[in-house]
Amino acid sequence: LMKRAGFPPSFAAGVVASATTGGQLTPPIMGAGAGVVASYTNIPYETIIAVSVLPALLYFSSVAFFVRIEARRLGLGVVADAEATPLSQAIRESGASFLIPITLMIGLLVAGFSPPYAAVAGVLAIIVSSRLTRTPMGLRAIWEALVMGGRNMALMAVLLCAVGLIVNAIVKAGVGNTFSLMIEVWAQGDLLIAILLVAIASLVLGMGLPVTAAYIVLATLSAPALAGMIGDAAVAARLAAGDLVADPAALAVLMLGAPEAALALAAPGAAPPSAAEAETLVAGLPFELRSALREQALPVATLTAALLSAHMIVFWLSQDSNVTPPVCLAAFTAATIAGSPPMRTGLMSWKIAKGLYVAPILFAYTPLLSGDWAAALQVTLFALVGLYALAAALQGWFEHPAPLPLRVGAAAAGVACLWPEALALNLLGAAATLALAFGAARLARAGGGSDVARPGA
Repeated sequence: LMKRAGFPPSFAAGVVASATTGGQLTPPIMGAGAGVVASYTNIPYETIIAVSVLPALLYFSSVAFFVRIEARRLGLGVVADAEATPLSQAIRESGASFLIPITLMIGLLVAGFSPPYAAVAGVLAIIVSSRLTRTPMGLRAIWEALVMGGRNMALMAVLLCAVGLIVNAIVKAGVGNTFSLMIEVWAQGDLLIAILLVAIASLVLGMGLPVTAAYIVLATLSAPALAGMIGDAAVAARLAAGDLVADPAALAVLMLGAPEAALALAAPGAAPPSAAEAETLVAGLPFELRSALREQALPVATLTAALLSAHMIVFWLSQDSNVTPPVCLAAFTAATIAGSPPMRTGLMSWKIAKGLYVAPILFAYTPLLSGDWAAALQVTLFALVGLYALAAALQGWFEHPAPLPLRVGAAAAGVACLWPEALALNLLGAAATLALAFGAARLARAGGGSDVARPGA
């Protein structure tokens, strides 16, 4: 359909690969992800799907921006499709057997029932709801569906058994703690470098494991380190704000690792350290004391948010093998369907799925998953503008052609919109994005040339 509309085959396949990857990230289903994250973190399922709404919006918006910009770049318009089916007719034909079981499963999971119970109820709901469609399931169809489900699950069961052995070996041998320490040492306290290391590890694991299995292994190895680093940043922020002076338990832990600094902080009239000094002080503490300081200095809600952020970072990055060369299995599959060069399609899907790499950074540095909806909405609004600016910079097009200086400006404006905890810079980036879009439009009108690129450009 996209090729008939005029999109190049490699772009159409890249969009399909990127968009289908987003299905694993979108609540309330999220593949098996939400259930696995809930079991690993002991955070309620409904909390995980609630905080995943805005990140999923950001991801699909970033894909939509690329489609919009490419359509404008190629001068494509609305295509009338005679084969389109009205929604009411689609529901009568087969929609009930999709909507009713999914709604029932989500309701049972949110109500606290176990995933196996919800799955069995969903299977029964499929059989019953098929009676409301034009293709009711008979005994033969039910048997064939059960056989197909068993065959499809056999491979996954073998993989998960192997993953279970790996995870148990990691836990029993202490490899997970060693790997977490290695990440902290290599990152030198820099959370962004730690996220990059996790992304590389997830890409390697994605060469041989499905995304859910890759998440399980990677979460066992790296989530504790990420959660600790996010928590350390929160401790440093409290330290710089002067809040820890009034916390005797936290001050006692700090006294064990840095007695001189603790005495200086406790002195009457002492000024709190700067943000950089606080980060250096916390990073210089031994691993065990940093863990104890986090537990004493941070409320339970903050520790839970740090744990959730770490696991969501790992979960999102575990999807990157679908769209990141040289693995990009989803992109290669889409390239086969679209008849486009596989590696070119992989590079295109990698570009289109930029939201997959931006969101984990927002998880780490912003309150996007904190449960504070006002702060999360603020981050989301600026991130939408920033993602549009980055898409325009990569494509060289806003609603009109963007010369190289405007592309550079769009990239800078996009980064400014995404910069954490900097409202003034976010506003400046949003204003710059709007100004650059108007500038591109004025240049296009002044040039008087064609406002459409060649399809192969």
